[in-house]
Parts: sequence; structure tokens; C-alpha cells
Amino acid sequence: MKEIRPEKKAILAEIRGLIESSSYMILVGYDGLTVEGLTDLRNRIRPSGSRLTVVRNTFLERIIGDLGWAGAESMIKGQVAIITGTDEMANVSKILKGFATETKIMVIKGGTMDGDVLSADDVNEIASLPGRHVMLGMAVGAIAAPLSAVVGVMNQKVCSLLYVLKSIESKKNES
Repeated sequence: MKEIRPEKKAILAEIRGLIESSSYMILVGYDGLTVEGLTDLRNRIRPSGSRLTVVRNTFLERIIGDLGWAGAESMIKGQVAIITGTDEMANVSKILKGFATETKIMVIKGGTMDGDVLSADDVNEIASLPGRHVMLGMAVGAIAAPLSAVVGVMNQKVCSLLYVLKSIESKKNES
């Protein structure tokens, strides 16, 4: 294998560090997208805690090979950018899906999440999921519903007992 120049080693180390410190990476194809379009996309994903980085395909292929993400190499065709971040992948996936639909130029190629390789369909499926806070609320609701039903039943039983005792008391007072 050919020896890599020190400046390229530094670039590879920086990109690898960015990918490894992120909980997800989404690969997008941006063939035909203007600089203004890329800037617009960067501005849209920034509030979600994500970062868009344009990377040379050879660098990305080398890093993906080193990380052992089999199958991800096939996503690296044409002009490819990576979106990385540590927040919720669902939020940025929704933004990317909307941007791809709007521009009809950018294409979601796939990605990785916590070391697992995802297809483009997987990323689009994640975009259709509700956010983390909504899912937590749904889980709390699912747990709380049976508990509140038990509380209601127990409350009704206590009330019934009170009605019986009140009835007995009134009968004793009448005699």
C-alpha cells in the first residue's frame, strides 16, 4: 500500500475523530447542488446539533474500511457529504428527507448509527419516527394508564366501603 503524506494523515485522523465521536453519520449525495444549497442545508441542520462535512471519497472509503463497516463502501459514489452529530438522528433525518424532497437533487445514501450500517430506507424510516421526547411521553403514558386504572378501582372500592359504613351508621342512629 502506498505511503500517505503527513498532511493527509492529519486530515484522515480529523475526519475519523469526527465520525467516531458522533452517535450517527448520514451519507448524502449532493451532485448538482450549488454552494448556496449546501449552505442552506448546513443552516437547516445546525439547530439539531448536526454538522455537514464534505469529504473526499478516497478518505471516506479508507475510514469506513478501517472501522469495519461492511456495506457502507457501496454508498460512496459521486459527490458525497457526511452529516454527523450526537443528538437525535430522527430530527436531522426529518430535515434531510424534507430537503431532499424539496430540492430533488440531494439524495440520502445511507449511514451508520452506533456502529451499525443503515441503508437509505433505514434512514428514511428513522425520519418517520417521532422524536425522543414524544416517544418517552408515549412510554410514560403506557405505563401510567394501567396504574391510574388501578387507582380508580381502589378509590371506588374505598368509596363503596364508606357508603356501606355510612348506611350502617344511619341505621344504628335510627334505632
